[in-house]
Amino acid sequence: MLPRIRNNAWKQVRLSSTSRHLATEIPTSPEPPSPLAALPTSVLLRSIFINSITSKPYLLTPSLWVLSKLSNPGRFMPSIDNNVLLKCILKPTFYKQFCAGETGAETQATMKHMKEMGFRGTILTYAKEIVFDHATGAQHGLGVKTSEGVNAEWCESIEAWRAGTVNTVELLGEGDQLAVKLTGAGALVTKAFTENKLPPQQMMDALNEISTKCKERGAYILIDAESQHFQWGIMLVSMYLMKKYNTDGIATIYNTYQAYLKSTPSTLAKHLTAAAEEKFTLGLKLVRGAYMGSDERCLIHDTKKNTDDAYNCIAQGALRQEIGEFGAKNGRAFPSVNLLLASHNKDSVVAAHHLHQSRLRANLPTVPVKFAQLQGMSDEVSFGLLQLKDGTSSAPEVYKCSTWGTFGECLAYLVRRALENRDAASRTQDEYAALKSEAWRRMRSVF
Repeated sequence: MLPRIRNNAWKQVRLSSTSRHLATEIPTSPEPPSPLAALPTSVLLRSIFINSITSKPYLLTPSLWVLSKLSNPGRFMPSIDNNVLLKCILKPTFYKQFCAGETGAETQATMKHMKEMGFRGTILTYAKEIVFDHATGAQHGLGVKTSEGVNAEWCESIEAWRAGTVNTVELLGEGDQLAVKLTGAGALVTKAFTENKLPPQQMMDALNEISTKCKERGAYILIDAESQHFQWGIMLVSMYLMKKYNTDGIATIYNTYQAYLKSTPSTLAKHLTAAAEEKFTLGLKLVRGAYMGSDERCLIHDTKKNTDDAYNCIAQGALRQEIGEFGAKNGRAFPSVNLLLASHNKDSVVAAHHLHQSRLRANLPTVPVKFAQLQGMSDEVSFGLLQLKDGTSSAPEVYKCSTWGTFGECLAYLVRRALENRDAASRTQDEYAALKSEAWRRMRSVF
């Protein structure tokens, strides 16, 4: 019995050795790198710290309260820019996570770094705006006065907005984008918007100057959606500019459409009709929506799923060139459209990219598409998109959206961004888990 046992054991050893040998010869596909592997370690650690707060409601709520107070200092509280201690704490953490810089040099350095990490460019924001709270009927100015003389021939607020926006344009390179909030030009402009009129000529002259400068630089303008109290006037401006500057098959001007509004499909249908009849390219920037806390609730879809379905329907309809009667069998020809999908929803943007690439490979009609996420947020989504390049498809054009200016100038904007994203707890927790997983991966590779 003993020799037989030894013989069987030897067979097992030889089988095990052969299996190991075969395993070394059979090629295995390498595990794709983590999307966050491209994130510098200093940014990764800062992101973990920030997300450790934003992913926990019991930490986020009091933090937002403190930041809100700092953004509106009273008579007994100095401006954040004059508070050396607080600025030393907040600038290298909160500010640097979400903002490009306090000066032009800092901002351009950040934009250069974005391109080095693989992004097509930066969407740079001039952050002043006025928000209308439907519940209270009050206007809240973020870096801008909410009231001034309504008969002035020359408005100081419009000039300040023009100068600040022109300074922002000077920082842009070819392919970069400028995001503007038109209510940041002050009360004369918002008064016109509430009356569903174009703003004063001084504002229109400023917009033409800015549009011309951007077109000359090969940059683009994204006219942000704002409170519905002002939105119909804002869309008058965006349509006027698109008709004037989007005439060569390229959208220099984009209007923003909010998928959470029940009215968006009918609004988009009207704008597609205008683009078809007046022969201009419609710049379609699609977002889910950011003013749920201040707009009338009845204007907004009842559930998040309804909003998600609306977003995906518009995005994929544009990529298929089939929206309503446009592109339908026996319907109207689809007009010229350029698409920008601004979303932190991984499923939406990945599905859109795959649809776009599949139509290109099949020689089916589609539209140019770009993607965008906020700086400091959803890095796993952004870098994950950049990884989708393969031998048969090009990498998607991905942008990071940021703001620039002093901490005091940007703080109100940052607080509102945090407030509008505070309900996305599950996404924030997923991002926090991904960041920690990447940190552990790097530690294991060292030890």
